[in-house]
Amino acid sequence: MSVPTDRKFLGRLSLPERRYLTDALRTETVGGVLLLLAAVAALVWANSPLGDSYESVQDFHIGPAALGLDLSIQHWAADGLLAIFFFVAGIELKRELVAGELRDPKAAALPVVAALCGMAAPALVYTLVNVVGDGSTAGWAVPTATDIAFALAVLAVIGTSLPSALRAFLLTLAVVDDLFAILIIAIFFTSDLNFAALGGAVAGLAVFWLLLRKGVRGWYVYVPLALVIWGLMYNSGVHATIAGVAMGLMLRCTTRDGEEHSPGEHIEHLVRPLSAGLAVPLFALFSAGVSVTGGAIHDVFTQPVTLGVVLGLVVGKAIGIFGGTWLAARFTRAELNPDLAWPDVFAVATLAGIGFTVSLLIGELAFAGDEALTDEVKAAVLIGSLIAAVLASVLLKLRVRKYQALVSAEERDEDEDGIPDIYEQDNPEYHLRMAEIYERKAAEHRKRAQLAGASRDGADRPA
Repeated sequence: MSVPTDRKFLGRLSLPERRYLTDALRTETVGGVLLLLAAVAALVWANSPLGDSYESVQDFHIGPAALGLDLSIQHWAADGLLAIFFFVAGIELKRELVAGELRDPKAAALPVVAALCGMAAPALVYTLVNVVGDGSTAGWAVPTATDIAFALAVLAVIGTSLPSALRAFLLTLAVVDDLFAILIIAIFFTSDLNFAALGGAVAGLAVFWLLLRKGVRGWYVYVPLALVIWGLMYNSGVHATIAGVAMGLMLRCTTRDGEEHSPGEHIEHLVRPLSAGLAVPLFALFSAGVSVTGGAIHDVFTQPVTLGVVLGLVVGKAIGIFGGTWLAARFTRAELNPDLAWPDVFAVATLAGIGFTVSLLIGELAFAGDEALTDEVKAAVLIGSLIAAVLASVLLKLRVRKYQALVSAEERDEDEDGIPDIYEQDNPEYHLRMAEIYERKAAEHRKRAQLAGASRDGADRPA
């Protein structure tokens, strides 16, 4: 019987993976700050003397009624703009499966188990609270999601930069989260099906896939087709964001000879700023505006539905991700990176309790028709995410010096060849270049010392 070999958990990423991660998270961080500002603006607007105008804008209907698309602004934000967000999520998932952290089943097992436990535990906590408190179990899926953009915004605000291995772990958790959130929306929040519209959407997706296979290019072909597919998917009864995911998964995310980037990566690079910088912040602006009063906050911690959401995000996420990670590492004999410690994993697990965008969306779907309860659930998502952010900030700040040293080592490039030195340490040419650099610096130092000595001799010599 073979004994499993030890593997490194949260070890150094490959250079291409690190570069992709850096570019992707840079955009997500900017988008996360905009998301944070949009959420604050929504709360201020909804709780100001102009609160009635906020509701009026939310409920304002626009769109062609003949096509079944006479929707409110809030509805357009949730079903329309978030389709862009899920399109990018689909590309991310495809890339992770074929070229990223999830392509190797053995390497993927640990973050996938962690993500699954990080979704199951919050759902269990929510259900337990509502069964004991005689509340509604309809919102079990609300605390299961992680908002990567909001989490990165928190890191930007507190001034903490995580080592690339921890950032990759957080991103992988979020990607797997998105996958299962998509499945939850598709399975549990699909209304009565219109099979004609659904058949049209499937036919449109088949045409989309065929055009990609034939190598047809041009946004003027794909954008109108994508809008038709989205409209048909919306009218089918399946949540319209599923159309975005499906199209994202169809893109090729592997490179061929002569290609620097795959088509999927190229399109993701173009669309991600639109998703992170416009679509998601606008969704937050028209969804996060809830009444925040002393009574409303009291209700969040006393009603079983809202208390279940808060505890699911704060307690369920942290325990689920950390416990799942520890157990998976224990039974796969994966060794933790010696530069990191298990408290680092717990801090990231706590940070993953920030469930904003998708949690708000699922809250709207779970309690559709009950406007008062929907607003209470939204308030619970905001408060739970805030508590998770504060706790994670404290835990991460305790290790900030260690992170700064690790990030500095990852980014050091003394030979200025565009490749971090940590990736060249086994290369003989690197050591030759470094020897030349050190010799040049030493010669410059000796020259400056001689000039300084000559200057002192001249100053000491009598006139």
